[in-house]
Amino acid sequence: MKRLFSLLAMAFLLTFVAVNAFAQDAVQSADEQQTTEQVAEETTTPAPTQSAVPEDEVQQKKSFHYVLKEKFIEGGPGFMATVLLCLIFGLALVIERIIYLTMSTTNSDKLLGEIKAALKNGGPEKAMSICKNTRGPLASVFYEGLAKYDDGIDQVEKALGAYGSVATGNLEKGLSWIALFISLAPSLGFMGTVIGMIAAFDKISVVGEMSPAVVAGGMKVALLTTLFGLIVAVVLQVFYNYILAKIENIVIDMEDSSIEFLDIVADSMDNK
Repeated sequence: MKRLFSLLAMAFLLTFVAVNAFAQDAVQSADEQQTTEQVAEETTTPAPTQSAVPEDEVQQKKSFHYVLKEKFIEGGPGFMATVLLCLIFGLALVIERIIYLTMSTTNSDKLLGEIKAALKNGGPEKAMSICKNTRGPLASVFYEGLAKYDDGIDQVEKALGAYGSVATGNLEKGLSWIALFISLAPSLGFMGTVIGMIAAFDKISVVGEMSPAVVAGGMKVALLTTLFGLIVAVVLQVFYNYILAKIENIVIDMEDSSIEFLDIVADSMDNK
């Protein structure tokens, strides 16, 4: 429940930021249009030495960020809103996973050294106390193994394997939802493309002729929905692969450290 609340809060924050950005652009565009109209009213005839600024030059002066949001709005509120929601919820899950995995990273060499010294000087209770006060799944796995210290090395190994699987599952939690948004965003974009094409052909049937002016609007909306669906999928895919690589590194470190941990526990039992 706490994790769900955190995800919803993060998604709400990202939604607020996106809506605020669009609102600022809308106000800026309205102000620019109003200024242009005032200048046009005040100026009856243009000066002979002045020339109109070419449209291409005006377009180049616009930032990439502004043009991207402008095209996003031109794609229509229907499917573009659903694509934006896929991006927002996907990024919320990505941020949550990255924070969790960053906090799950443990200095395994340092932890193993402390456990070895604790077993030598204070026994399994002291080693368990060190694991309990150390953050990350590796320390939790070692804690469960030390809890079976008195039952023999075989039980310690079984505890490591069982709880290691649980820890790996916790690391991978939420990845299926990120994968869902990666596949859902372009699918919604393609659906918007199909609907835009249908609308374009409806216009052709009404007008009765095939001309660029008739189908240009529908085709533009159709292509924009596909474009932004693919952009969302690419962005989330990059983060998804980064998360997978980070999980793989943590799991490999857990497996290597568990082997060394078993050797330390076996030596402690032999010297007991």
